[in-house]
Amino acid sequence: MKKLLIIGASRGIGLEFARQYAADGVSVSATYRKPQDAQRIGAVGAQPLALDVTDAAAIAGLGRHLDGAALDAVVINAGIFGPRTQGIETVTQADFDAVMRTNVLATMQLLPVLAPALTQARGKLAVISSAMGLKSRITQPSGWLYRASKAALNMVVKVASLELGGQGVVCMAFHPGWVRTDMGGAEADIDAATSVTGMRRVIEQANLSYNGKFLNYTGEQFDW
Repeated sequence: MKKLLIIGASRGIGLEFARQYAADGVSVSATYRKPQDAQRIGAVGAQPLALDVTDAAAIAGLGRHLDGAALDAVVINAGIFGPRTQGIETVTQADFDAVMRTNVLATMQLLPVLAPALTQARGKLAVISSAMGLKSRITQPSGWLYRASKAALNMVVKVASLELGGQGVVCMAFHPGWVRTDMGGAEADIDAATSVTGMRRVIEQANLSYNGKFLNYTGEQFDW
C-alpha cells in the first residue's frame, strides 16, 4: 500500500486530498494544528497527526515520528493569506512574520526532515503554491505579502528539485486554481474536489521530467 503525508489537512484542499487518497486505499497521515480538527481528518479515513508548522521543535519531532519510513508522496498544503491589501500598503512586522513563517520557513524546515523518507521511496513532493507568486502572470498589485511569500516558496521548491531530483524525487509546485475554501472565498471558480482531482492526476503521472516544474491543477505548465 502506498504511503502519503499531507501537511495542513484540517480543511479545504488539504482535507480533500486526505479524503480522496484514503478513499482509494492509500495509507494517509494528515496533519492538523488545532485539536478539534483531528476528528475531521479521522472521519475521512486518514490518520490525524498533530503538527504546528510554525514550531521548529514540532517539525523536528515529525522526523522522529517517521522513524525511517518511506513516503511515496508528500503534499505540503499549509499556508495563510495574511492582510488583504490592494496596493503597496504598509505591512506590519507581525503580519510579515506570520505569513513568511507559515508559507516559506515551514517548508524550508520540513524538507530536510522529509527528504530521507521521500528519497527512500523515490517519491513525489507536491507543494501547494499559487499563480499569485509568479512574476510571469502578475497583473495587479493586490495581496503583495502573500504574493511575496509564494514567490519565495516557489524558489524553495526549485532549489529542492536540484538536490532531490538527483535522488529520484519529483519536486513540483502547484497552482490549485481559485478554489472555494475559507481562503478562496465563496465566489471562487472551482470546488476543492475539482482542484484536488486534477492535481492528483498530475501527481500520479509525474515522472522526473516534471521535476522542478510549476503546474496548474489541470496539468498546464507555467513559467516561473
